[in-house]
Amino acid sequence: MTQRKGNISVNTADIFPIIKKWLYSEHDIFIRELVANATDAITKRHTLSRNMNVELPSGSINITVNKDEKVISISDNGIGMTEEEVEKYIAQLAFSGAEEFVNKMKDQGAEDGQDIIGKFGLGFYSAFMVASKVVVESLSMNEGAKAVKWTCEGDTEYSFEESDKSSVGTTIYLHVNDDEESVEFLNEWKLTQTLRNHCDYMPYPIGVLDELKPPQKPLKEDGTVDEDAPAVVAAPVIINETKPIWKKDPKELTDDDYKEFYRKQFPTDSDPLFWIHLKVDHPFTLEGVLFFPKINPMKHQVENNMRLYCKQVFVSDNVKNIIPDFLSLLKGSIDSVDIPLNVSRSSLQGDPNVKKISNYVVKKVAEALKLLNKKDREKYETIWNDIQLFIKYGCVSDTKFDELMRERVIFKNSENKYVTLAEYSASHPEKYAEKLKGKVLYFDKDKSDVALRKQLLAEGIHAIECDDHIDPHFFQHTESHKIGDEAIQFVSVDSEIGNLLETENTTEEDIRIKELFSNILSPQKDEKEKNPMANEVEISKFSNATTPAYFKVDEQMKRFAKMAQSMGQETSIFPTKKTLVINPANPLIQNALKIHDKGGNEMLVSKLCHHVEDLAQISSEGLKSEEKELFIQRTQDLMQELTTLAL
Repeated sequence: MTQRKGNISVNTADIFPIIKKWLYSEHDIFIRELVANATDAITKRHTLSRNMNVELPSGSINITVNKDEKVISISDNGIGMTEEEVEKYIAQLAFSGAEEFVNKMKDQGAEDGQDIIGKFGLGFYSAFMVASKVVVESLSMNEGAKAVKWTCEGDTEYSFEESDKSSVGTTIYLHVNDDEESVEFLNEWKLTQTLRNHCDYMPYPIGVLDELKPPQKPLKEDGTVDEDAPAVVAAPVIINETKPIWKKDPKELTDDDYKEFYRKQFPTDSDPLFWIHLKVDHPFTLEGVLFFPKINPMKHQVENNMRLYCKQVFVSDNVKNIIPDFLSLLKGSIDSVDIPLNVSRSSLQGDPNVKKISNYVVKKVAEALKLLNKKDREKYETIWNDIQLFIKYGCVSDTKFDELMRERVIFKNSENKYVTLAEYSASHPEKYAEKLKGKVLYFDKDKSDVALRKQLLAEGIHAIECDDHIDPHFFQHTESHKIGDEAIQFVSVDSEIGNLLETENTTEEDIRIKELFSNILSPQKDEKEKNPMANEVEISKFSNATTPAYFKVDEQMKRFAKMAQSMGQETSIFPTKKTLVINPANPLIQNALKIHDKGGNEMLVSKLCHHVEDLAQISSEGLKSEEKELFIQRTQDLMQELTTLAL
């Protein structure tokens, strides 16, 4: 066969510079594309051979690197190509719109132009990102086929000539150009790491060999070098596992198998809490394993958690459109041939299957959590601290997930036991059932008055613990989005305890107690001098109150302050007006009134009133740093005066 030349059928000669320019940030993509093409070729040969009842060798891909000659070769034993097929599938890039796209590039930045390969099917031509010349030698599996050699030097001209290739398959030779980003792939370690990143679970073994590696002595069984044995020529090193865990039957896998796979993917993590094995064939194909990790608060959790594969070829760790944001803490791998991919940026393009797959993943996660809650409530509660954030966030952000999971959201109650909202409502004492109908009492974690919870618990009334980060949003969502007929209202313990436990009528003495504390704690000469944010004083009389006073905050003001804080606003910008609720039935309060009525010791009465206020503040949110010194001084003065009276 004499040499024959031709021209690649494109509408512009600028296509190769554009490939190099616009794909520069992801120049390692070439190895993924060429190995993926080799995999497809082997699969096609296997399929045709089965149909024809023909035996053939196991599929394999071998990659060699020669730094001296600056050549990387990728060889497969796949279906191979005839000259006509090479010209059809490689040389004739008759894609429409390329010239228009090139013209558009002149007026747009790099970000707008980075998807050229994905748009126009230029996977093979990504080779020119690192190569100044590409040679393809191929022998078709068709009987009587002749080997062919195709050469292109990075422009639209190419040539055909005969090849002496004797084995069925294709070998691509990349003559690497001199720029720094390309030359680094002539390093065996760099090439191997790139292959492991993109091709770690390809279905056929991938061997890598540095042709310049000198012969080496073999190793003994104990791993040491056998110095007495003759040196042998280096053999290709297989860098991939051909059957990943998601391709295996879950019935044949043990917990250790899943944990081992997880450790390989995320070597610095603790063992996962549990996992979900995904497998669906209709109406789309999807396989994978999702792991629920143990949350490490000291470590950023949401980057590179999920790896997306297409036919076992790594594509991206950016799965934003497939995995909803609330599941971003999950880790693992997803493999699907039905997700359209942009080769250049490895990002997802709009497609109906993406939404279907996303809904399927959400459904499977919810079903797995529901099953765990039903079959092993103890384990569900054990891992709740690690999974509650994304479950509550999921309920707030995804309607379907909310419908499936809201009844499985659990909270710690006053006795430190986990309950669902339904279980909480069922725990109300009959005596208070009407007052608590549709209400859920809550207390702020590490910030609420323990004495108030104990008073309620003495009556058999529980409250649930509220976490500042996600619970206020979950509460708001649950109140405004009913599931079923029953509406739920979340109310804090301090704002509701008076409505529940106050049973005695207010007396004249109670009014005098309120006036006493108001005059001392919020003094004013007239309405003009009144501090608009001074703590108001109320009385709430219930016989079993073990605390003399507590602070009550308006529920809506409290929520507004939390919302502002979650948005990064300083709390001082939105000061929350509080009400000091005095219990006239408490002995300390009654004694303060008696000392006041007796006269002659108003300083002691003032100190007692301030001390009651300080104790209420400590019992709820605690004292600010600037308030502690004043509290210590007032307490010392009070103790000194009381001990003086006792002498």
